[in-house]
Amino acid sequence: MLEEFFDQYAERYRFSKANDGWCYEDGCVYRGLQELARTTGKRIWLDHLKRLIASQISEDGTLRGYSPDEYNIDYILSGRVLFALSTEPGDRFDLAMELLASQLAQHPRTDSGSYWHKQIYPNQVWLDGLYMGLPYQIEYGLLRGRPDLVDDAAAQILRALSLMQDEATGLYIHGHDHSRKVDWCDPETGLSKSLWGRANGWLAMALVDAYELLPADHEARAELAARILALSDAILRQRTPNGLWLQVMDRPDLAGNYEETSCSSMFAYFFLKIARLIEGGEHLVEEGINTIVALENHHIRNIDGVWQLDNVCEVAGLGGPFGKVRDGTPDYYLSEPVVANDPKAVGPLMMAYAESIRAGNAESLPAGQEERANRTA
Repeated sequence: MLEEFFDQYAERYRFSKANDGWCYEDGCVYRGLQELARTTGKRIWLDHLKRLIASQISEDGTLRGYSPDEYNIDYILSGRVLFALSTEPGDRFDLAMELLASQLAQHPRTDSGSYWHKQIYPNQVWLDGLYMGLPYQIEYGLLRGRPDLVDDAAAQILRALSLMQDEATGLYIHGHDHSRKVDWCDPETGLSKSLWGRANGWLAMALVDAYELLPADHEARAELAARILALSDAILRQRTPNGLWLQVMDRPDLAGNYEETSCSSMFAYFFLKIARLIEGGEHLVEEGINTIVALENHHIRNIDGVWQLDNVCEVAGLGGPFGKVRDGTPDYYLSEPVVANDPKAVGPLMMAYAESIRAGNAESLPAGQEERANRTA
């Protein structure tokens, strides 16, 4: 059933930006298609990827709607598929890689050396940005023989982990303001106020992707592995009775809190990838499979012939010039729209399913006919 869903989703997919411009949300789908192509060996997933990305990259490597001098770390994510698509130096995918790398080379940083989330958010580090930019930098550094870039990315990840952990739960806080001046942060710690599910999902994916990419002898790998296993334990402690996770992860008492499917999909990917990569995490393959099954059972249905994954937080952030108070409180995270089939949920679910294939467990995923009929409306 899931492959049917993903094929239909990719066939019907429309770019996230109105001008079809380069966007991190599309990058979630690109990464999902890339992983499906890699693990299934089926041409259909690569065909979908190439068809979608073709209109966004010119022959000279420029990217539609992309301006490096906006210094938006989100823009880097979609570039992760370029490494696999490039076939020779100087092709359009290779040139686009260089364009994105040129942004990172000039990207503004905090005094401690971490990338700002965006130019419009000076001195701010968000967990989202660790996933958006740093695995790309590691892969680019390895490709170009730049160990300094690899070391810098690993150091930024470890620095964020040390700054942004919530000691009570072992989870991580969405944002940190190095200046401690913005109104959403604690003036002493610089941290925002809540444990947002998707922020922890972005972080979880950043950690396992970085771990996989880092050379086996890299000095950061041992600490990363320990941090990854500790985070998996912290995440599992917050699981709902349905086997998923809430929008505000540690507040089951909060009226209106809901099972959020983008973070749940990200955690499924996280667990399955840990099981494949890290000694001591083998048991997490079952947790990953159970999460995918829970998403199928509770939040995927077919409505008039269209597969839908519901309960996705459309967007959430901190501060910004958007005419809305984004103060990082639990109530704020519950105020954002909830939608279906958002790429930030479907893309990670594609990645999680691909990991389940690597684990040899994909055959256990499809729901029974009676159960599926009950979810079809």
